[in-house]
Amino acid sequence: MRWLCCLLLASPAGAAAQSAGPKLLHFDLAAIPATRDSFVFLVQGAERGWAVWQYEIRSLEVSQQVLYTAASELRPVETERLRVVLDRLTGAPLASFHHLEFFSPATDTVMREHDLTVHAGQITGRRRVGTKRGGVTIIPVERPFPAGTVLAAYELYASAVTNAQPGDSLAVRAYDEFGDSLVTISFVAEPPTTVTVAAGRFDVLPLRIGRFRLYTTRDAPRRVVKGTWLDAPFAFELVHSGPVVPSVE
Repeated sequence: MRWLCCLLLASPAGAAAQSAGPKLLHFDLAAIPATRDSFVFLVQGAERGWAVWQYEIRSLEVSQQVLYTAASELRPVETERLRVVLDRLTGAPLASFHHLEFFSPATDTVMREHDLTVHAGQITGRRRVGTKRGGVTIIPVERPFPAGTVLAAYELYASAVTNAQPGDSLAVRAYDEFGDSLVTISFVAEPPTTVTVAAGRFDVLPLRIGRFRLYTTRDAPRRVVKGTWLDAPFAFELVHSGPVVPSVE
């Protein structure tokens, strides 16, 4: 859902939160459960696609990692696949691969991809952009990655494990993986409520990000169960949670 990340980053919420003096937004990746979550995309109440998010926990000799993989299709706009490696103990990003294909006649771009690695205070790798004419542009990436920086897409796949409490405004510096720039992502935590989706009924903490609202569970297992656009008829909802399907290297 890269298009969703772009819209969230473009919202004015970040500037508003900074002026109010937000708390530091923290992501507790150790609280992410090993799970495979399936979602449905809804446009004007009609099913228009699907997404699968998987969180796999890997134990190494001296550390633990979260391997997040995702695939989705929003008809007739785009398909995507995503693979991210995160340090489960420190919360730091280690690597991110994201491939999208677009099917809009309004744009000449039909493919965007990044393949990035974070190491020793640097983020390196490449971006690829494909066009309808068949050309592919490769853009090398090498820039400083300050300590404490997260990836901009944390606002989606790590939103369930923040330190947000009702009434909080929180913000953190992030790296925009496709924009190659440092940005600020910010959340406003709203009053707790209860939502019902296909997967069941959940007590949730709504998190507002600009013109979008995510609903995340308040108790373990921590997960996103719903997202709604505030001024457009789009939503996604959790349909099913199941065991992890081990990823192939």
